[in-house]
Amino acid sequence: MPALTPLAHGGDLAAARQLFPDAPEPFVDLSTGINPYPYPYPLSMLPAEAFERLPDRASIRQLAALAAKFYGAPTAEHVVPAPGAQILLPQVATLVPPGRAAILGPTYAEHLRAARLAGHNAVEVAELGLLRNADLAVVVNPNNPDGRIVPRPALLELAEALRRRDGILVVDESYADVAPEGTSVAREVGRNIVVLRSFGKFFGLAGLRLGFALAAPAVAARLDAALGPWAVSGPAVLIGHRALADTTWRDRARDNLAAAAGRLDSLLEGSGLDIVGGTSLYRLTRSADAGELFMQLGRAGVLVRRFAEHPTWLRWGLPRNEAAWHRLSAALPRRSGAGR
Repeated sequence: MPALTPLAHGGDLAAARQLFPDAPEPFVDLSTGINPYPYPYPLSMLPAEAFERLPDRASIRQLAALAAKFYGAPTAEHVVPAPGAQILLPQVATLVPPGRAAILGPTYAEHLRAARLAGHNAVEVAELGLLRNADLAVVVNPNNPDGRIVPRPALLELAEALRRRDGILVVDESYADVAPEGTSVAREVGRNIVVLRSFGKFFGLAGLRLGFALAAPAVAARLDAALGPWAVSGPAVLIGHRALADTTWRDRARDNLAAAAGRLDSLLEGSGLDIVGGTSLYRLTRSADAGELFMQLGRAGVLVRRFAEHPTWLRWGLPRNEAAWHRLSAALPRRSGAGR
């Protein structure tokens, strides 16, 4: 099996070019779980003052109100806009004193790192019940990378068990925009629950750096104070206003992503790959020769996500246009049979 690659995260094209210096350009980057069909953001909608002036408090609160409605939080006072959900991880980890943190895994590695930075004795656990004795419990729902969904009643029961010992439950819903209805616990954040939402993944605007924490008003105020004034940029505020109010685009995007994911399934299954999970933004496959396939695709200029801790896994994002679909199809081996 080829040596593990230096690609610690998806989307690292600079590292990919070092690993595959002779690959054709541009890379077909399927290594992230970001919507490749982004929300339209004509620069004409951004007045010069969006760049020249600091965003005022009223526009931030309007953004919070739109996010509350879009994500299902009780009120705007339950919402904290932030420059990406990522920056909220270490802030949320400090909401309880250093103690035991448990993250339902395998999952996004940054939660474990953030909890340790906050001073917690942090571990990944494989069963939901093992979170009950934590001070800080984290569930990514739907999970990255396998798309596992923990049912809402199970999360609420876990939150109640944690409440009895002054613990909190953090539910990372970065991919909940494409989850089945009823998955989110956003309406329950008046309890000891904090929900994290990513704007950039579903709207395909990851570089904008916009995300939200949903929490009880007192907790939200604490997180907001920790971020400080003007945490969210003027362009992010204005684009967020427009996108979060556009429910027509949201519904159409969900349909388009589901159709694209079905098309990806056909390609992967046609190559004999075993699809073991995912969401409509990505698929996870398992195969004995995942390392070899990763290298083969990379040499063809197609980048997928590999996992050092799980060498049989590959995660596949969605191609962004017909040229990318054709390049992926050409790079995949054509094999018979249902598995590899």
